[in-house]
Amino acid sequence: MIRAYILDDEERACNILRVLIEKHVPEISAVAWSTSPEKAIEQVRDFRPSLLFLDIKMPHWSGFDFLNQLGKWDFDVIFTTAFDQYAIRAIRFSALDYLLKPIDVAELKQAVQSHLLRRENNPLQQRMIIGHLMDNLRQGQPATSN
Repeated sequence: MIRAYILDDEERACNILRVLIEKHVPEISAVAWSTSPEKAIEQVRDFRPSLLFLDIKMPHWSGFDFLNQLGKWDFDVIFTTAFDQYAIRAIRFSALDYLLKPIDVAELKQAVQSHLLRRENNPLQQRMIIGHLMDNLRQGQPATSN
């Protein structure tokens, strides 16, 4: 079973994601959350999640700042944000996925399945995960006209 941690500066966003997980993602057995990146540092270390849902844009620290402060981590990161302009940077942080708010249940379920596949450590499955992430990034990009 998966232990997940949610870090988002908005309590409402934490609660919405927690409810989505409880209703639609039975593979996740335990969920902890925080609205404070500073407090979450110790909580994440103590809770030892295998999956972190991380907001990017927060008042004092970004999600990237949080990961830098945390140092080493051995969990997958799924960024959850209303902003698509951070996608490339998320890839550089080895993000498993990048979910745009409001979070779509099907995309959430697919992201968790990607996490399960990655845990199996199969190179073919990892390529599929990267392909899924790239598809999500392409969908989040604004259309251009020629």
